[in-house]
Amino acid sequence: MKVYLNALGLITPLGRDKAEVARNLFKGSRAGLIERTDLLPDRAVQVGAVPWTPPELPARLAHLECRNNRLALAALQQIEAPINDLIRRVGADRVAVVLGTSTSGIAEGEQALAARLKKGVWPSGFRYSRQEAGNLAAFVAAYLELAGPAYTITTACSSSAKALASAQRLIATGLCDAAVAGGADTLCKMTVQGFDSLEALAAHHCNPFSRNRDGINLGEGAAVFLMSREPSPVALLGIGESSDAHHVSAPDPTGAGAASAMRRALEHARLPPAAIDYINLHGTATPLNDAMEGHAVAEIFGPRTPCSSTKSMTGHMLGAAGAAEAAFLWLMLEPQFATGLVPPHLWDGVADPAIPSLNLTPSGYDIGLPDRCAALSNSFAFGGSNASIILGRGW
Repeated sequence: MKVYLNALGLITPLGRDKAEVARNLFKGSRAGLIERTDLLPDRAVQVGAVPWTPPELPARLAHLECRNNRLALAALQQIEAPINDLIRRVGADRVAVVLGTSTSGIAEGEQALAARLKKGVWPSGFRYSRQEAGNLAAFVAAYLELAGPAYTITTACSSSAKALASAQRLIATGLCDAAVAGGADTLCKMTVQGFDSLEALAAHHCNPFSRNRDGINLGEGAAVFLMSREPSPVALLGIGESSDAHHVSAPDPTGAGAASAMRRALEHARLPPAAIDYINLHGTATPLNDAMEGHAVAEIFGPRTPCSSTKSMTGHMLGAAGAAEAAFLWLMLEPQFATGLVPPHLWDGVADPAIPSLNLTPSGYDIGLPDRCAALSNSFAFGGSNASIILGRGW
C-alpha cells in the first residue's frame, strides 16, 4: 500500500524553512558551516549549525524544554495547519508520532552538570528526563494532543530514516491513518568529543569521496513529515533496512549491509535500479564509510546514476540526517520546489582510485522534470544499522 508524504516542516543549517533550504541546497551553499570554539576543549571545530533562535515551548510543556524539542517545534509549526486538519477528520487516536534522535536534551544536561560542578548543586528546574531519547516523541504528541502510538527511535545516524520506515508500517498495517514522522538532533559536546576520540572529525570542510577526505563535520537540524494514505505529489515508494553488525563503529568494508538495504528498498518499491534518477549518498567523508558505500552503489547502480553527499553543506545531522536528507529528495520532487536540479556534490574533485567511479553531480546538474521520477537516500549507522528510502513522483 502506497503512503504519501503530504507535508514537510524543515530547519537545517541551510535554512529555517523549505523555501530557504531549497534555494541554498540546489545552489550548493556552505554558509551554514561555521567554526565553534565551545565544543572541544582544545581547539575550534567546523560544524553545521542552525543560527536562528527556535521558538520556545508552550508553558504547559516546560518540563520538556530543550533545544532539541525547540528545533522539532520550529519544523512542526510549518505544517501544523495540515496536521490539525487531518486530526479533525480522522481523530487524535488515529495519528501516530514516530521520530528519531540521538542527542535529545544532552546539551542541557551538559550545562546543568557544569553548573553543579561549579556550585555544588543542580540548577533549579533541571530535569534529568530531558536527556531521555523518548522525550522527543513525547513532546510532539503532547504538543499536538495526539493519542495514537508515539515513540522515538534511536539508532544513531539512521534514526529518523528508520522512523519513516516504522511510521510507514503503522499506516500500512492499519494501526493508524497518518503519522507525524521525522527527526531532530542538536549539537552537543558529548557527540563532538566522542567523534573526536574516534579521530573522525575533519580538519576543516568535509570532503566526501575524495582521496583527501579526513573525516566528518557534525551538524544539527529537524525534519518532520505528515504521512498518510491520502494522495499527494510525493510518495514514499520503498524502504529497505539491514543490520550487518560488522563492528560497533566501522562499516562492513565490502558494503554488503548497505547493498542489502538498497536492494530491499528497490524490491519494496518494485523498481529496477535504472528507475532511480538520483541518490543522496550517506557520504560522511570518513575513509571507511565512503569506500564501502562507493562499492555498494557501484555494484547496484553502476557509474551513471547521479549522486551526491549533502553533508558537505549541512554537516552530519546524525539522528536527524535520515529524515532531513529524505526531505532534500522531497524538495527535488515536490512541484512547488522542483526545478530539475539535484543537490551538488561539493568536494575537491580528487577521486579516490580505491573507490569505483560514481556520477558525482557538479553544481547546476539538471535531470529535467520527468513526469515520473524516483530518488533514493542512504543512511548507514554505527553497528551496521542501515536504511535506504525511495521517494517518487508520478508512480
